[in-house]
Amino acid sequence: MSSQNGNLLSVKDLRTYFETEDGTVRAVDGISFDLERGETLGIVGESGSGKSVTNLSVMRLIPEPPGRIVSGEIIFHGQDILTLSPEEMRQIRGKQIGMIFQDPMTSLNPFMRISKQLMEITQLHLGYDKDQAYRHAIKMLDTVGIPDAEARVDSYPHEFSGGMRQRVMIAMALSCEPELLIADEPTTALDVTIQAQILELIKNLKRDTGTSVILITHDLGVVAGMSDHIIVMYAGKVFEQSPTRELFAQPGNPYTKGLLKSVPDPAHEHGRELYQIPGLPPDVAHLPPNQCPFAERCYRVEDICRREFPPFVKLNDEHFSLCHFAGEVYAQSRVESDAKTAGANRRVAGTEASTGGGTQR
Repeated sequence: MSSQNGNLLSVKDLRTYFETEDGTVRAVDGISFDLERGETLGIVGESGSGKSVTNLSVMRLIPEPPGRIVSGEIIFHGQDILTLSPEEMRQIRGKQIGMIFQDPMTSLNPFMRISKQLMEITQLHLGYDKDQAYRHAIKMLDTVGIPDAEARVDSYPHEFSGGMRQRVMIAMALSCEPELLIADEPTTALDVTIQAQILELIKNLKRDTGTSVILITHDLGVVAGMSDHIIVMYAGKVFEQSPTRELFAQPGNPYTKGLLKSVPDPAHEHGRELYQIPGLPPDVAHLPPNQCPFAERCYRVEDICRREFPPFVKLNDEHFSLCHFAGEVYAQSRVESDAKTAGANRRVAGTEASTGGGTQR
């Protein structure tokens, strides 16, 4: 059963640091979020924002050293998994929480047949014998759309295409019907048509099994059609969290607005330069403690941004933003959204007028 407040997963004030020669890298620095059963949570942000480290922390896969989970709670099924022994965690990892890693070629063992790698999971977690595990491996490959699964189950990873290897990773992650699936950039390095197939597969499997999903990506277009809620991360912190529809319609953080403006829009006039956020993400090992991490790249920056760390502002019951001017940015986004809607309505009305209101009868 899920925890008492209805959440399958609750992360509270999580901090994961890495000790390096250049200093302490605060890869994840005090983030909190909840995930309800059956929901999909999208985590977005530029490279180095802390997305993958967050979910490696949830899986207790942070390499120690140099990394360590400094503090916080990760409540899964009402139990803080940070208090579990390594053996207890192994019983959860793979069985109740599955993960699809970024690069299937480095996650799959190149010297082992696909069947063997799939069989290990069910033999370990479900107690299957060899024949049961083998039949289940074929079933899972068929479930994720591998053609002629029975003939291909004994292939090696290099005999599969990139898209097929990613399907194998999804089959492995779902073999024990986990309650939580973490997908870490599952479409990286795949062509557009294969990306769409993989995302549709995850969406269908979630619908059929009721699995909760955490989808990590730097592509806002991916989470737009996949997630119920979105977390925007920057420099190891949550900069904004909101229901998906509202975040796209009315962002309340300058960083989120920059990410949205960076998405190519086919409606833009020909020759218009694609927007990009100026500068580069900061070095999280040397962040000034008393200023906004985004201050040096922000169009809305003022003196207070360089003097004080911003508050986490509540914009409504489900929408929060880490910004001194979150309310103003949120209100301005509403004005821009209304203007865009009005412009679209005028264009539709103009088109109807020019065609005489439609086909005459």
